[in-house]
Amino acid sequence: MEKPATEVIKGDGWGRFPDDLEYHSGFGNHFESEAIAGSLPRGQNSPLICPFGLYAEQISGTSFTSPRKLSQRSWFYRIKPSVTHEPFWPREPSHKKLVSEFDGSNTVANPTQLRWKPVDIPDSPTDFIDGLYTICGAGSSFLRHGFAIHMYTANKSMDNCAFCNADGDFLVVPQQGRLWITTECGRLQVSPGEIVVLPQGFRFVVDLPDGPSRGYVAEVFGTHFQLPDLGPIGANGLAASRDFLAPTAWFEDCPRPGFTIIQKFGGELFNARQDFSPFNVVAWHGNYVPYKYDLSKFCPYNTVLIDHGDPSINTVLTAPTDKPGVALLDFVIFPPRWLVAEHTFRPPYYHRNCMSEFMGLIYGGYEAKADGFLPGGASLHSCMTPHGPDTKTYEVIILSTTLGSQVNFHYAIFVLRVV
Repeated sequence: MEKPATEVIKGDGWGRFPDDLEYHSGFGNHFESEAIAGSLPRGQNSPLICPFGLYAEQISGTSFTSPRKLSQRSWFYRIKPSVTHEPFWPREPSHKKLVSEFDGSNTVANPTQLRWKPVDIPDSPTDFIDGLYTICGAGSSFLRHGFAIHMYTANKSMDNCAFCNADGDFLVVPQQGRLWITTECGRLQVSPGEIVVLPQGFRFVVDLPDGPSRGYVAEVFGTHFQLPDLGPIGANGLAASRDFLAPTAWFEDCPRPGFTIIQKFGGELFNARQDFSPFNVVAWHGNYVPYKYDLSKFCPYNTVLIDHGDPSINTVLTAPTDKPGVALLDFVIFPPRWLVAEHTFRPPYYHRNCMSEFMGLIYGGYEAKADGFLPGGASLHSCMTPHGPDTKTYEVIILSTTLGSQVNFHYAIFVLRVV
């Protein structure tokens, strides 16, 4: 039986985002946030009676017995617990474009270098869920090890439904069109040139304030993203902890008849109905939260004399494995920057890599690929497949480069380096 609230609590709809959204600052911090003063319990996580008659509910991103430095969890204080939904059933029609289990029965592997043109925005009404499709991946969401790389094209906001990914964390890179994302912790506005991480298990809605939208999604199974160690670089540089932004508490309390939770589980989609909004969290605290990051705040390090640094020096976030120095997936960017060198071939050198590289272009033109690599497009260079600048790029660089010159690169490209 539902407990009566001791005070009437009202929120507003998620389809209206203010221009001055407030955020918490910091990566991996333990935050506490309340939309109504006094709604966060003090001194314990699960009191017999929570303030305002709210329900306490924990979401765990790691096992209970994980080392304290790795533990991720948050406590929600919500008007109605998320368990009060109808049973899940397979979504009809099935999606058919999502994969989370990669084996010979459903995928084909080929080491040839691949490149994709930007995909057109569909003409028919398509939201973020229906517009999501898998490009490549490895491993298994059920075995809790691996990754998937998706892209999306959408032209409408999600309507009376929320998405929940039980398989892994989503790292979303919009290339066209802003995203208004409502989560159980609050709201995030994400523009092209920013990224957002939506951790496993969180329910969220994607609205499209600018209409058509397109972008990329990296998904990791069984681990979470963290900041890379800086090693000899020292204490500063690359992505700074302070520039990562988490939402502040926000909620709504109004009937939502027929509201649908769409849950991705093993790459398949399942529906469950409920009569209330999942965004009824009045207060929360913890370190397991969605967050966003503005890529323009990245502080790159670069050549000042000779040769070309390895791409790992541009790592924004990494999803580690148990093997030191080997990531399941690295999110790497090549942002606008000056490159100053003598007698050096400036584009990335020709190479073969034990990690596969999936590359996307947010804006501009990539100096290593003069033809055919466009914003919204993608490329894949699989493990140990040779790759590097095309012939036209090579010839232009050889003819134009002079000793002691400096080049200013104005583009934003990202690379997903995966084992």
